[in-house]
Amino acid sequence: MHSRRFLKLVQRALNEIPPPYNTWLDNIDILVERRPTSRHRREAGLDPRDTLLGLYEGVPQTERDSGYGLVLPDRITIFQEPLQDACDTEAELVEEVRVTVLHELAHHFGISEDELERLGLD
Repeated sequence: MHSRRFLKLVQRALNEIPPPYNTWLDNIDILVERRPTSRHRREAGLDPRDTLLGLYEGVPQTERDSGYGLVLPDRITIFQEPLQDACDTEAELVEEVRVTVLHELAHHFGISEDELERLGLD
């Protein structure tokens, strides 16, 4: 899939975020990269053989206090090639991109991996 089409899938997932959550996305950048780097894998605590579909880097909103300010934006990176490799059809890819975007945004809101698993967003 061409990178522009993939970017549109990510944008579509972001556009589907309902209020009030869509208004709470301040100080966050959403990026798309072809594949994770070794730094991304280290940040996620993954082995080189593990698949990484997305990565949240930042301070979750639940951990911010009055001292939070003048910081670089949090970052969510969505990885195109691993997502494409995990899907057999475009419909599966659309859904997996949606789930991955929601998963990483959930980390931004302070939701743990265990809770994401319980919610079916793992």
